[in-house]
Amino acid sequence: MTMPAEPPAVVPHVGLFDSGIGGLSVLRALVRRLPAARFCYVADTAFTPWGDRPPGWVVARCTQLSQWLIDQGADLVLVACNTGTTQAIAALRAHWPQVPFVGVEPGIKPAVAASRNRRVAVLATTGTLRSHRLRQLLDHHAGDASVLRLPCPGLAEAIERADASDPALLAHLDEIAARLGESGADTVVLGCTHYPLVAEALQQRLGPAVRLIDTAEAVARRVASLLPHAAPAPTPASGAPLQLRATGPAQALERAARRWLGADAAVQPLALPPPGAADPV
Repeated sequence: MTMPAEPPAVVPHVGLFDSGIGGLSVLRALVRRLPAARFCYVADTAFTPWGDRPPGWVVARCTQLSQWLIDQGADLVLVACNTGTTQAIAALRAHWPQVPFVGVEPGIKPAVAASRNRRVAVLATTGTLRSHRLRQLLDHHAGDASVLRLPCPGLAEAIERADASDPALLAHLDEIAARLGESGADTVVLGCTHYPLVAEALQQRLGPAVRLIDTAEAVARRVASLLPHAAPAPTPASGAPLQLRATGPAQALERAARRWLGADAAVQPLALPPPGAADPV
């Protein structure tokens, strides 16, 4: 009796993008949870940071990056940027209703649940802090908690430029820790995907009584739930390649991938001109 041939292994393809290296904090969680998947990560290093850019520009740029990833065969697109998620993901979902989109956004709900003294701080870019989505999260989940919205201008750029021991970067963290200490917050939301990359250094300044909230693991679980065919472990048929792309300078992404992912994958250039008229999709 001839046994039927096993169907070929299904290798899910996840495309994700960020303004720079910050989304690697989410990719790190994804690789742990979905070791058999293929990943294509695009860092928009030609135009980083996005935090102070107009919302229409952010929507247009996220549309360009999503289109490129979908053209490469991505089964799912992860907007691995808080600014991109809060300002653009609704437009992306409307434009591509057949494509699953997952975003990252500040973990207001888990932060409020974790806070003992009902004082929470949100560290984020100005674009995220002024977004309608953040206001919705606060309205739905803040309750009686006092929430400090703390913009961190220059922090994402400092993380892009340096390693975790750079004096200029540490000076940024010293200033942020001092402001958080004055606020009395016992729970701090890392509202930009860059910030978990320096969470250890920030935690040292805040002490063990302050809890940092990073949503990367929750995002990875959500992505996995939308890829039901993902195998639990790599197979010879799947390989599990990692592709890294940068629209501008590649050095920061190469350095960060080695540090945070243990990956020596070469960063390939991606020529993607800036958006034209910054009109929403």
